[in-house]
Parts: sequence; C-alpha cells; structure tokens
Amino acid sequence: MRQIRADLWETSTERPLPGISTHAYLWTGGDTGNVLFYSTDTDDDFGEFDALGGVAHQYLSHRREAGPMLRSISERYAAQLHAPAAELLDIGMHAHVDVPVGSRHVDRNGIEVIPTPGHSPGSTCYLVPGAYGQSYLFTGDTIVQDADGTWIPGYIPALSEAQSLSRSLRVLAGLHPDLVITSAYPGRSGVHAPGARRWAECVEQAQERLARVA
Repeated sequence: MRQIRADLWETSTERPLPGISTHAYLWTGGDTGNVLFYSTDTDDDFGEFDALGGVAHQYLSHRREAGPMLRSISERYAAQLHAPAAELLDIGMHAHVDVPVGSRHVDRNGIEVIPTPGHSPGSTCYLVPGAYGQSYLFTGDTIVQDADGTWIPGYIPALSEAQSLSRSLRVLAGLHPDLVITSAYPGRSGVHAPGARRWAECVEQAQERLARVA
C-alpha cells in the first residue's frame, strides 16, 4: 500500500479493464474507526489493513464497485457497509448493506454523503475531513481525469443519464476539496490535488465534454 496523506492509504493497483486502473483507499481518521472507500478484488492488502487497525466501515460510490470481496471484508473486520440505497438490489447480491445512503448529510463518521446520480442511478460522492484541515473528495466514477489530463464525466451511454449527471456535476463544482480521489481512472493516477480555486474549472471541463458526447 502507498501512503497518500498522514491519514490516507492507497491499496495495490488493480486493472479490471484494458487501460483502466482502480484502487481502494483506507482513511484512518474516522471517529469510529478506519474507513475503506471503494473496494478491492483481492485480499492482497489485508495484512496491511490489519497493521493499520482494520476496517470499521466501507463506503461504496456505486454498484460496479460491488463484488465478492465485500463479504470477505465484512466477515474479517465486522465492517459496516455503506452504499447507495438506489442500488441495494445489485450490491446486496454480494453483501448486506448496513447503512443505505440516499440523502445529503454529514454522518457519524464526519463524512458528508453527497448523492450524485447520473453515472449510475445511485452514484454517491463523499467529502471527508482529512488531516491538517484538508478535505478529501471521493468522486467514484462521476468525474475522472482522462489519460491526457483533461477532466471528463463518467458518462456511459448504456448506463448513465446525462441530465442527472450534469446536475450532479454542478453540485460538485460548489465544493472546495483539497484532494480529489476517483475510483476507476484511465490516466496515471486516481489522486489529484487541483486546489480549491481550480476545482470548479475541472468540473466545467467535464461539463463541456458531457455536452459534446451526450
């Protein structure tokens, strides 16, 4: 695992599709224990999870992150699974969802839950109060950086709904994250520090792309 910030760790790289990489991220600053964002396809990093104090909670951004490892994480760590209420049927095939999320609020871990439908019906982003006063925005696949460095929307014609996605991007543009962390990505990294002042420009870039492709 790679340490990203004092309280944030990135799991080993996985490549579910040609040209696409993914990671999960362990945040050790939670009020009620460590939090794993997204998921993994293997147990390769479980030993390092153990060394860092295990996993008390796991947060999914959308249904495509669900898989057999959800049950393994739940059974090994008694982790509570937080996942979009709109996608319980798909996610529940793999593990019980302890905390369905469907409205914007700050939960007991201090995490702001932000529904951002569009990439998929239940897509959800999470704004985390990180170390040294910085904030981390986990966007799932709602917005990602392309291989050429441009920001693009997570729009897949067979899966996504363009108008909902555009509205969700407008919500994200109003945030001021210090660090933006995507789920799957085609570029060199899923972790970016655009700066709070430039973030709105990144989202606008994705909006412009969405208008061309949708």
